[in-house]
Amino acid sequence: MSGFEHYAEELASLDREIGHYATLCGVDLADHAAIAACTREVHDSWPEDKPRQTLRGLLILRMKLETEMLEQGLRPTELKGW
Repeated sequence: MSGFEHYAEELASLDREIGHYATLCGVDLADHAAIAACTREVHDSWPEDKPRQTLRGLLILRMKLETEMLEQGLRPTELKGW
């Protein structure tokens, strides 16, 4: 295990942070394409856009946590808004 022994708590904490930064960046968490684009694409202006970089990092961290949970035979909850 990677240190995420309390998966439900970790997901809830990540989701709160993701929700906060999604609001700051104007990203609709119900828009699957916007979320996918945020994790895939990095624009030249993003280094100056710390909230968007943070959102991207949090989304990638959540995907890694979900992967670990699935490997452990656990089913992650959906990101709120999905």
